Amino acid sequence: MTSPAAFAATAALMAEPPRAAMLQALLSGEALTAGELARVAGIGAPAASAHLARLVEGGLVAVHPQGRHRYHRLASEEVAAAIETLGGLAADVAPVARRWPHGDAFRAARLCYDHLAGRLGVALHAGLTGRGWIAPAPGGWAATPAGEAGLAALGVDLPAARRARRFACDCMDWSERRAHLAGGLGREIAACCLRRHWVARLPGREEGDSLARRRLALTPEGARRLGEALGVAA
Repeated sequence: MTSPAAFAATAALMAEPPRAAMLQALLSGEALTAGELARVAGIGAPAASAHLARLVEGGLVAVHPQGRHRYHRLASEEVAAAIETLGGLAADVAPVARRWPHGDAFRAARLCYDHLAGRLGVALHAGLTGRGWIAPAPGGWAATPAGEAGLAALGVDLPAARRARRFACDCMDWSERRAHLAGGLGREIAACCLRRHWVARLPGREEGDSLARRRLALTPEGARRLGEALGVAA
């Protein structure tokens, strides 16, 4: 059990609006520079650097130097899941007049760190379980023989999924209140859908919108292929 002091320290890292905006932006799964995160948070470069240093020190964000740039990502799937869950809690307890005005597009399809979320993510989870492609296993889900064949036929990289710390597990979807699929399999299904242009990132990533980078749209070809394979409705 985490001590109250450690719990409070981690919660405090998310309690500042600029840091919360940065963490929400990093749920897109992209690695972003301090300048990009400063624009998302609506603050100057020095303040952004100070906030990012706190997030890195607290273990919520990892930094990857590359040439002259330093790219920031969420430190783990567990961090992403915690932020997604807190988003759902915030939507529940906020006064009605202040609920997030994200609209139907954000609920329809989005990224939750490195896997698919929203109605599309939930429908994929339902399709995988309904078709018997995944079955309960200790710590989450395992692919069945039928699932291995079906996922390979779709182009999902199962060996890469198995190299993840967790092969497949549930992540509670804050807008749909049902589970979507996370873990290595969730990541590789999302990568397959993006690579094959079955889903597309939506344009119009406003600098001040920390959620814009996460929005996706199901393409006609994606609706056809995922509908045939897993019964996902457009």
